Amino acid sequence: MSPAPQAAATTRPDDVLPVAGLLEVLEALADPVRLEMVRRLDPDGTPAPCAALYDGVGKSTASHHFKILREAGVIERSVVGGKTHHALRLDAVEDRHPGLLRGVLASRY
Repeated sequence: MSPAPQAAATTRPDDVLPVAGLLEVLEALADPVRLEMVRRLDPDGTPAPCAALYDGVGKSTASHHFKILREAGVIERSVVGGKTHHALRLDAVEDRHPGLLRGVLASRY
């Protein structure tokens, strides 16, 4: 019996958390590494591979930053072709905190 075909992308239900309160989201975005990760994500929510989202930090440090962003509800994790990807939850954050994420993404630091 052959294995069942896998879907192109799957999101684990426990990884899609509600968007946190304003302070938690701002704290998640306050770190320069996390802010750059968010800036590198496509606003339309297209998943991007982890390695494309950071430079200059180790894998374990990047994992920590991804966890903080996920827990704040800013990003979600999925598996595409057996590799972990992240996607920006722009609409969800904007629904909870109108203008916040779009303003952050539009600003130059």
